[in-house]
Amino acid sequence: MENKKNYIAITHGDINGTGYEMILKSFDDPAMFELCTPIVYGSAKVADYYAHLLGIETNIFVINDVSEAQPNRLNIINCLGKEEIEVTPGTPTPESGQAAQRAIDCAINDLKAGKLDKLVTLPVNRSMMKSFNGHTHYIESKLGQAANGLSIIIGEDIRVSLVTNNLAIKDIAESITRQKIVEKGELLHQALRRDLRISSPRIAVLSLNPRCGEDGALGDEENDIIMPAVQDLEEKGIQTFGPYAADNFFGNGEYIHFDGILAMYHDQGLSPFKTLSPEWGVRFTTGLPFIRTAPACSAQFEIAGRNQAQPDSLRHAIYMALDAQRNRKDYDEPYANPLPKLYHEKRDDSEKVRFRSSDDKRQQPAQAKNA
Repeated sequence: MENKKNYIAITHGDINGTGYEMILKSFDDPAMFELCTPIVYGSAKVADYYAHLLGIETNIFVINDVSEAQPNRLNIINCLGKEEIEVTPGTPTPESGQAAQRAIDCAINDLKAGKLDKLVTLPVNRSMMKSFNGHTHYIESKLGQAANGLSIIIGEDIRVSLVTNNLAIKDIAESITRQKIVEKGELLHQALRRDLRISSPRIAVLSLNPRCGEDGALGDEENDIIMPAVQDLEEKGIQTFGPYAADNFFGNGEYIHFDGILAMYHDQGLSPFKTLSPEWGVRFTTGLPFIRTAPACSAQFEIAGRNQAQPDSLRHAIYMALDAQRNRKDYDEPYANPLPKLYHEKRDDSEKVRFRSSDDKRQQPAQAKNA
């Protein structure tokens, strides 16, 4: 597997959405094969159906294992077996949800086995899937690790992450804690440095209430939770600022001065993001043992099968997966073989006596004089 570094695992998403249209259009450009070797976890029959429906010629190559993948071809691993499945573009069904979930499971198994190290997931419909609360949580559950992943939505000039996600508005306030903000801030800072190659990132934290709570008149979360969390992050050496009222922060263009934004809830961060970055967006997940990206869009059932879906978001998700892998390698390399600590005195290597105490230093001139 000499070309493993360029393998990209792609799950097909909901087969009644625009997943296959985005895949086929992305790799209709031969230049994409120069960047990577795609391995689609899905169904060759469904891919053929959409290729015929959309009039897209493609070089589909069915494989049974990652080791069989060929460059310059759209490699597909059949995750649905030989069973017949009905494709109804624009209408999510339990069958299409099951097909999406089986593709994710197959890809995760190969990622866990070390066959791949980059994953791009196409959009799904959660209501048609069993025990599925988003890709990040689902992947973490399959890996058997604690839920400590963080999704960052990335556009051309903006990067947004969320303290809470997939919550009803009525549940948001009680879910925001000082510890959670600090944890999310640390994950965001680490991802900006390690995966996105920003050496000294500046992070803005948004308020929860209008006008930052207006000194408690509109809520106490800013004074009691958010501001102390910002101070905690500053003490950890992370350049953190805020809280900022979201309307002025985005309306006045203050966001351009920051490398990352930590919003309190979904619409607070995603609504301005999609307004400011309408052409494409990428969801990047940190905290996993492999690279995971995704187009920052829905399954777009309203245009499925109509040849209207644009591939830009998927292409950027692939670009970002490749870039993040290279950035992560460059970041980790210097730490692989750290130099041993050097001590000025060899009489005791313990941390407690690495340096003389201030009392010793003050006494040294007197001892030298008497000598």
